[in-house]
Amino acid sequence: MMTTTVGPFKNEPFTDFTKEENKQAMQAAIAKVKQELGRDYPLHIGAEKIVTDAKIVSINPGNTGEVIGNMSKATQQLAEQAMQEALKTFETWKKVPATERAEYLLKAAELMRRRKHEFSAWMVLEAGKNWAEADADTAEAIDFMEFYAREMIRLSETNVHQPLTKIAGEDNRLTYIPLGVGVVIPPWNFPLAICVGMTTAAVVSGNTVVLKPASTTPVIAYQFVALMEEIGLPAGVINFVPGSGAEIGDYLTAHPKTRFISFTGSKEVGLRINRLAAETAPGQIWIKRVVAEMGGKDGIVVDETADLDAAAAAIVASAFGFQGQKCSAGSRAIVVEPVYDELVSKVAALTQKLEIGLPEHNYAVGPVIDKNSYDKILEYIEIGKGEGRLVAGGAKAGGDGYYIQPTVFADVDGKARIMQEEIFGPVLAMAKAKDWREAIAMYNDTEFGLTGSFFSSDEDRIAAALEEMHCGNLYVNRKCTGALVGVHPFGGFNMSGTDSKAGGHDYLLLFTQAKATSRKVR
Repeated sequence: MMTTTVGPFKNEPFTDFTKEENKQAMQAAIAKVKQELGRDYPLHIGAEKIVTDAKIVSINPGNTGEVIGNMSKATQQLAEQAMQEALKTFETWKKVPATERAEYLLKAAELMRRRKHEFSAWMVLEAGKNWAEADADTAEAIDFMEFYAREMIRLSETNVHQPLTKIAGEDNRLTYIPLGVGVVIPPWNFPLAICVGMTTAAVVSGNTVVLKPASTTPVIAYQFVALMEEIGLPAGVINFVPGSGAEIGDYLTAHPKTRFISFTGSKEVGLRINRLAAETAPGQIWIKRVVAEMGGKDGIVVDETADLDAAAAAIVASAFGFQGQKCSAGSRAIVVEPVYDELVSKVAALTQKLEIGLPEHNYAVGPVIDKNSYDKILEYIEIGKGEGRLVAGGAKAGGDGYYIQPTVFADVDGKARIMQEEIFGPVLAMAKAKDWREAIAMYNDTEFGLTGSFFSSDEDRIAAALEEMHCGNLYVNRKCTGALVGVHPFGGFNMSGTDSKAGGHDYLLLFTQAKATSRKVR
């Protein structure tokens, strides 16, 4: 059994790929992973590994002729089997001391750290991330495990003596106990970090889970599940059931024994999950808890006192990092009139310099995730041509994958579709405001509220922006992507979700319930 003195949390450093030894190490990891492509993968239900005839075929979005793996596909019957295994295992797992549960996460984090480039290589090939984006994803996964392990230890240590009001003659305590079986539904865009964070937060809190990974990135999720098996996590704590959202996602969400659903993905799917979870199934004895991180229509506001070069760089990085496929992506830029034309020119020039190509060769811009996304984004680009002035991109890009030119539209009205709807691709809309106050009002004119950024050198305006810009994560004079675990607890307002603040000190409480006990003493 581990002790509770594990030291302070420190973020995993990012890899510097300008160093030749790191570059060679990443190339070697990609070569190693490519030797493993095309394999068949099973479900994990309790101690069983189940291979099904039906498969989810995962392909490389940057080279669509390359099969990453053939993932077994769960049916409702198998989803039910996974639920029963999770229920059975919960009865023993909930009794495992919190410090022991935390130890599994710390062991997994250390092993992932040793294999960091291999995990990143899987994301380069299956998700289409360039080296830096994949490396940051793996680092965040390590951070989540390290952070949540320490948080569970902290909560268990404070369980005994919560700061309750003392009264004579009673011993009163408040403890946090696990909820039960949770359904974890992570996204494809951070296929390791968010999958790991959502799953390990639930299990370190004493819950068991049924994990349904994203169908476009199931092999990366499998690598995580295999890692947890390797470090000795008891069978049945994580039950791995890839499959159709309509077939098994809805089934598990509506299941009477599901205690909570942890979801990251689109607004539409999140609202459907919330609606299904709100219905009480026969035999259900609790109100299901939904932890949802959904979409965003994030923006960067720039006033005339800002450093325009820094603002332009931040706008381009926020809009086009991982091809704009982030819920935090800055897909809107709202700029005051005196510097609008100059900033549009700077943004267009930087965008046109971005090179597009195969992620394994580490181009700045790679493919979007699949054919559905590709077609949807191209449709939005055509809509944008009628709503704004095209200043960069605007078309498909070459290559044997789902490549789209980073695209910038200027002179877009605040009510335009490309200013209001989440595109989830490399498309940036730029709008003009008469002054910084109107710019903030335009920023707030959205159903979402996830991330935002304000560029200014005026302290009074910065203070006003910090108060008035309505979002869960607001940054000043920096890009609106790149939240760090423990540094920027992440989650948004309005249709961006339940503001669950992943990577923050109160996140684990979402997977527990507080029990107050009172004992009369002499």
